[in-house]
Amino acid sequence: MSRDEVRAVDQWAINTLGIPGVVLMENAGRSCAELIKEQLAGVAKPKVCIFCGTGNNGGDGYVIARHLLNSGYEVNVVVCGDRSKIKGDAKTNLDILERMGQPIGQLDPKSGDIHGHVKAFAADADMLVDGLFGTGLNGQLSDEYKQLIESINGENCPILAVDIPSGLDCDTGEPLGAAIRANYTVTFVAVKKGFTSAGAVSQYTGDIFVASIGFEPGVDTSN
Repeated sequence: MSRDEVRAVDQWAINTLGIPGVVLMENAGRSCAELIKEQLAGVAKPKVCIFCGTGNNGGDGYVIARHLLNSGYEVNVVVCGDRSKIKGDAKTNLDILERMGQPIGQLDPKSGDIHGHVKAFAADADMLVDGLFGTGLNGQLSDEYKQLIESINGENCPILAVDIPSGLDCDTGEPLGAAIRANYTVTFVAVKKGFTSAGAVSQYTGDIFVASIGFEPGVDTSN
């Protein structure tokens, strides 16, 4: 799917089928958490660090954190950006995490020493989760977010990208200044158009897993 098709399918699911956005987010995050648990099944005391943006991709990250916490994982959750911008379904899931007693880290990309902050948050993690930006990202990243992405890439740790590696253009598969180099990408509903680029697969997406979030476009359920 292209960027516009992703947006249209989401609106169809919410407005036509009547699936609340928070349910779609729950299904998306749970799918990612299940893959993480599969990949870390052999680790005795698994620890995961989740870097969350201020939009719905970050909201998926909060759902992932909750499911991992419920499975006994140690989880670091890091909000990257202005926390006051977190709204709607993402804010709902962030609030749930905090009511569970989960501390929430804060990383301001404009604060300087981004590399040092990433290293501190990611210390001893068995996997990093990229929940910074989703398929709607359009236009070149700021220098601060380029540094953030490059710092996450610089950690010697497997990375799982939520829906799309942050910084990768959904339609072209080209980095918008920088992009997460994931080992695994759990993408929702269908493979994204940009993933058909050989460069995207070889350098950024890693192994691609397509996860259902509760509906299948094009399925006729009228009969």
